[in-house]
Amino acid sequence: MGVVSFARGVPAPECLPVSELADCARAAIEADGTSVLSYGPGGGYAPLRAWIAERHGVEPSRVVITSGSLQGFVFLAEQLVHKGSRVLVEAPTYDRPLKILTRLGADIVGLPMDDDGLSIGALERALAEGEKPAFLYTIATFQNPSGRTLSEERRVRVAELAREHDLLVLEDDPYGLVRYEGTALPTIFELEGGTNVAYASSFSKTIAPGVRVGYFVLPPALAAQIEALAVSTYISPPFMTQATVHEFLRRGNFEPNLERVSGLLKARRDAMLDALERHMPDGARWSRPEGGYFIWLDLPEETGDLLARAEEAGVTFVKGTDFFADGGGTKSLRLAFSFVSPDEIAAGVEKLARLLHGAPSPAPAL
Repeated sequence: MGVVSFARGVPAPECLPVSELADCARAAIEADGTSVLSYGPGGGYAPLRAWIAERHGVEPSRVVITSGSLQGFVFLAEQLVHKGSRVLVEAPTYDRPLKILTRLGADIVGLPMDDDGLSIGALERALAEGEKPAFLYTIATFQNPSGRTLSEERRVRVAELAREHDLLVLEDDPYGLVRYEGTALPTIFELEGGTNVAYASSFSKTIAPGVRVGYFVLPPALAAQIEALAVSTYISPPFMTQATVHEFLRRGNFEPNLERVSGLLKARRDAMLDALERHMPDGARWSRPEGGYFIWLDLPEETGDLLARAEEAGVTFVKGTDFFADGGGTKSLRLAFSFVSPDEIAAGVEKLARLLHGAPSPAPAL
């Protein structure tokens, strides 16, 4: 067994519907080749745009399809953030948006979290102090990196605060459909009605990341601005992959594939929770997500050089400090269970635990 990577937040190869997507790509070209192989509207492939709009109960003009949802985040941030703009984020939060906001010179305000998601008290204080934020960024369901889900009570309050303060909330929801148990909660977008909430998702976790099809559902004026920015950036979206995704959806493959993927990943989540329970030292705590890709591990002591030692022993992860804008996470790490097999998970967690217990860990096999 080589290096066990708990750093890769990507689906395992067997999750990818390779043959079906290949057939869908051929069918998309044969059915509408002159459109999907040419230039077109900046908002995306019209049939897919209409499918997404119907799913979320909005007009297609409010949907902007992007090359992965992170590209949409870049467009939104470039439209709304200037040097010194306040942006509210969860602490911890996804590291890529932190890097983008830092590049733009944003004043990033981290809101602490607990097992029920971001602190409403911290959000209320942040809204009462300083200038109005450009937006609040939240991954409310199966959060990256923590795996936590914002409770329904707190979702309702976030929606209320968005209306009260005319605050734009960006609800990033790439993992919400990858659920293994429990009952789905209403999105903040649904609770608020979509006036002050922008909703982002993608097909990276539900179909395949390589298709690079993400989307935003935006307030009308902002949707027009983001579409114009998209056109000025790349002239035309990649209709080929968007049409392939639409053909996959049109055939009724989405729900069966989602059920298959969720089964594959649930086995991995269960393997990691079981291994943590068996091997972690006293004082360690971890999240227990009902879906998604990640588990957040809090340790009783600073991680120090743990990552370097773990890599030498044949296991890797992402340091907790990577997910905070202004310090934090020094005793934490993110473990992704989505890519590695259950057997690899069991072996990797045991290696990591041996390091935490102070015992030598066997070197990885060559």
